[in-house]
Amino acid sequence: MGSFERKTIALFRRLFRSSLSGYVALLTGLVSIGLVFGYASDSMYGVDHGINLIAYWHVPLALVGGLALTVTFAGCVLYLVTGTRFWEHLAHASGELGFIFATLTLVTGSAWGRVIWNTWWDWSDIRLVTFLFVWFIYAGYLIIYSGAGAGARVSRLASVYGVVGFVTVPISYASTRLWTARLHAPSVGNPDAEAAISAEVLLVSLVAILFLYVYLLGSRVRLHELTTRIDAMKTRHKRETYKSAEGD
Repeated sequence: MGSFERKTIALFRRLFRSSLSGYVALLTGLVSIGLVFGYASDSMYGVDHGINLIAYWHVPLALVGGLALTVTFAGCVLYLVTGTRFWEHLAHASGELGFIFATLTLVTGSAWGRVIWNTWWDWSDIRLVTFLFVWFIYAGYLIIYSGAGAGARVSRLASVYGVVGFVTVPISYASTRLWTARLHAPSVGNPDAEAAISAEVLLVSLVAILFLYVYLLGSRVRLHELTTRIDAMKTRHKRETYKSAEGD
């Protein structure tokens, strides 16, 4: 492990040990709830309905979910290059959170779409279909990684899968600009967008979910490292017990 890598990992560990991200997530989360229910308009796409308020969490969940899967990709690449277990732990922890955020994105999007577009799901919508594909890809990554206890070979296989599978993420997020969107027309940089989302409220919600991700990521990575140390102690104890038994 090089000096730069050690310093980078040490920086990450200091960040993950800090409780600041948790406090910021809690504070901005409470502010987000207050703004969504007390300030934001529930009128979107020509429909006045309370379900529209779910957009202020649906959109940040999708964005932070994409960020989490990008971190997984970076962690997989770094693990394959360096073989350092920290990057493997970071990739898997972020992959778990990205998968959870992707699941919540699909659930909240379906609930929102049921009212706005009168359908839970539409197979002709390119964003829905590509995002579901991303969900299946990362479900596969987590399934493969669950067998990583078998050794480094499985860990490397999961990392290769995480690198290759990442191609689906940018395709999904760019899908509405690459192909004609039936339901999810681009709202950013699109003057004809019908959704009237308050940028200020959306930003607060985005910050809240982003810091929640950082807090959960740190907790999960620390748990990974603790589990690794315990497993190493168990293995060492078994070896010492075996040698002691041979000596007798």
